[in-house]
Amino acid sequence: MSTATLATVRAGRHACFDRVVFDVTGTPTSYSAHYVSNVFRAGAGHLVPIRGGAKLEIMLGVRAFNDAGHWAFQPANDSELANVAGFRTVRQIAYAGDTEGAAWVGIGLRARLPFRVFTLDGPGSGSRVVVDIAHRW
Repeated sequence: MSTATLATVRAGRHACFDRVVFDVTGTPTSYSAHYVSNVFRAGAGHLVPIRGGAKLEIMLGVRAFNDAGHWAFQPANDSELANVAGFRTVRQIAYAGDTEGAAWVGIGLRARLPFRVFTLDGPGSGSRVVVDIAHRW
């Protein structure tokens, strides 16, 4: 199991793509991203309502609790992890919970468009999982 935890989620607009960045303390053990018909709450199975014509499900191999035993990631609003108003492709970023060493996030998109996922080191001893979603084919 990873010793990393999810710290923040942020988003940015670029000329050809929208970007979602997951800041992680440490290094996640794994990550994955794929298109799904719907996003469901991890462990509970409840539908997570997400705006957009397509839904991208992100799994991050990070812990839910920090070393002190407190929740590591407590967003102010599970349904709106970052302000994406005015973005060309991203419509919503919603937290879908955590279970068994993984955190789940749903990204609502305008349409099913090409995307890439990669990691970057830093800042400090942390890392970032980056998701770039193209504006068009």
